[in-house]
Amino acid sequence: MRTATVKNLIDEFLHLPLDDKEYATEVIKKQLIEAKREAIAKREKAVMASFRKKTTKSGTVKELYKDLESD
Repeated sequence: MRTATVKNLIDEFLHLPLDDKEYATEVIKKQLIEAKREAIAKREKAVMASFRKKTTKSGTVKELYKDLESD
């Protein structure tokens, strides 16, 4: 989204009645939650595909820390 569009959106929001501001805020929050949920689902599919191809590492927490320390 372009900066001018965001600025226009905010300017318009400031002129809304309180009830409309509350409604718009609820809608935006729900859309943000849904977008995050979709991003998590997309990431999960990629991770599971890597897991099935056996291109991921597995091990204990201790092994994970050891691996991280060696980087």
